[in-house]
Amino acid sequence: MRVALIDGDTIKERIIKPCPAQAAEDVVTNQLINQIQELMRPEVKGIGMGVPSIVDTERGIVYNVNNIPSWREVHLKEILEQKFGVPAYIENDANTFALGVYHFGEGRGTNNMVGLVMGTGIGSGIVIGGEMYHGMNACAGEIGSLLFKDKDFEYYCSSRFFSLCHGDTGKNFGIRAQQGDESALAVWREFGQNVGELMKAIMFVYAPDAIVIGGGISSAFHYFESSMRDTIASFPFSSMVKETRIVPSTLQDAALLGASALVK
Repeated sequence: MRVALIDGDTIKERIIKPCPAQAAEDVVTNQLINQIQELMRPEVKGIGMGVPSIVDTERGIVYNVNNIPSWREVHLKEILEQKFGVPAYIENDANTFALGVYHFGEGRGTNNMVGLVMGTGIGSGIVIGGEMYHGMNACAGEIGSLLFKDKDFEYYCSSRFFSLCHGDTGKNFGIRAQQGDESALAVWREFGQNVGELMKAIMFVYAPDAIVIGGGISSAFHYFESSMRDTIASFPFSSMVKETRIVPSTLQDAALLGASALVK
């Protein structure tokens, strides 16, 4: 659980503690409240928060939070506003990543952008015309669930690809690739081809100015970039291939900064 006191694009203080994910709902909520309380100051204008779950952004309710079984329906906005007396804004964590890179990172200066979080799964945040796009029930952006091959993009473009298709972790494939292991490099090239198809799907649907990649896999971008771009080259609109910027994010704490942007 990461909580930070943020002024503009500057993180003044932060508190990071393990989340008691298997505990009762009130135990998890109380730890969140306690961490916020430690950083609360009279000048704080609001609270922004990113949660890995389905979020009713209007009412600030989170449902079925990934990896926190007790958080089935938590009215976070109401809880935080009653406790701290400032406005609270709740978002999906992939959306807060997208907002972070849009306002403070590689997405600055764009009008339409996709923030793609690639790790144990795939999450994405969609910015259209400078505004976060939520769709009905805030369900837009589940790009990983689009059908691909015999399953979906999440299966072939997240860490699942390495463990389920090749029997080892992405981290270990990264270590082996760093050591020059040709078989590991071949797996990364295959992965890049899959990611290239994902990028083409995003370009067809959203035609963004930029696609910014975050999550654990983004640090291995150099291992799959070449095969990804070779695959993208077959996209039928050559001008989009040239003009769509696809880059990994180098912005530290993008999701925290994006959560703070909700207050603005």
